[in-house]
Amino acid sequence: MMTHTAVDLTLAMAYYEHAAGLTSGRVPVEGARVRWLELPVEEIFHRFYEYREWELSEMSMGKYIAQVSQGDDSMVGLPVFPSRVFRHSAFYVRAGEITAPERLRGRRLGIPEWAQTAAVYMRGLLTQEWGIPLEEVRWFQAGVNQPGRREHVRLALPPGVELTPVPGRSLNDMLLAGDIDAVLSAHPPEAFKSGDPRVRRLFPDPPAVEEEYARRTGIVPIMHLVVVRRDVVDRHPWLVGNLMTAFEEARSRSVARLAAGPAGPGSRVPLLWTDEALARTRAAFGGEPWPYGVDANRTTLEAFARWADEQGVTHRRVEVDELFPASVRTRYRI
Repeated sequence: MMTHTAVDLTLAMAYYEHAAGLTSGRVPVEGARVRWLELPVEEIFHRFYEYREWELSEMSMGKYIAQVSQGDDSMVGLPVFPSRVFRHSAFYVRAGEITAPERLRGRRLGIPEWAQTAAVYMRGLLTQEWGIPLEEVRWFQAGVNQPGRREHVRLALPPGVELTPVPGRSLNDMLLAGDIDAVLSAHPPEAFKSGDPRVRRLFPDPPAVEEEYARRTGIVPIMHLVVVRRDVVDRHPWLVGNLMTAFEEARSRSVARLAAGPAGPGSRVPLLWTDEALARTRAAFGGEPWPYGVDANRTTLEAFARWADEQGVTHRRVEVDELFPASVRTRYRI
C-alpha cells in the first residue's frame, strides 16, 4: 500500500533494456506515476541542463560533476547508470600515421566538447595509461560531422593546455584534410562510418584491449546517470529511495530475462552470441553485471572524479560522496 499521495513525474531517457521495466510501467515507483519521454540523449541533456523541463532525467556525468563543482545543487544524482561504454574504440586516426597510442604524444587531437564524458575517460587513458601529459597535445574543439558545436560547460583548463575552438569546420573534415591527427569522440566521424580507408580506429581489436583494462583497473566507464530536480526532492524526500528501488528492480529483471532458460539468453534480443556477451560482461564487472549504487562503482567513480579535476572539467576536486544523497549511498550495493 502506498504511504504517499502519488506524485506525477516525467522521466526523459533514451530506451534501455535494463530500464524497460520502469519506463514501460511494469515496475512501479511507489508513491509516483511516471511518464516516460523518449528522446535522443543530446536533446535530453540540452533541454534539462538549460531549462529543467521535467522532473527526472538522464544526464551526462561530465556535465553533472562540472555543475556540482561550481556549487549548483539544482540536480540530485542517483547512482543509476544507464549508459556505460569503454572508449578505447573511440580514438579515430589517419591510417598509417599513428600505429600505437604512445604516438599520440605531440599530436593535434580533435574533440567535440572538452567536458564530454567520453572525452574525460579518453584523456584519462592518455595520461594514466600511456603517459602523455595534456599539455603535450594540441587540442581542437568542433562538431564531429557538422560545424557549429560549442562547449556548454564553463571550464577551468590546467596551465599549459591549449584548446582551440573551430566553430566553422567539422572534426571529420579536419581529419581528412590532415589538419588534425586524430578524433576522440563518442560518435564516429562520417569518414569512418562510410568505410573511407583513410580513417581507422587506433586499436584494431578494441574489445580485447578494453577487457584487459577492466580486469586490471576495475574501471568500467560510466557515461550517464539519472538525476532528479532539487525542488522535487525537497518536496518529496522519500522519492529518491523509491526511485532507486524501482530502477534496481527493472535492472534485475532485465538481467534475469537475458540469463533465463537452459541455453542462456537465446533470442530475447535480436543479437547472436548474447550468452557469451553476458558472461563477458559479468567478468568485466567481477560478478553482477551492470551494478547500480555507489559502493559497487566506487573505483570507476573515483577515477572519473580525479580525471575531471585534473583536466579542468571541474572547478575543484569533487568527492564521490558529494554526487549522491546520503540516503542512497550505502543502501544499494548491487
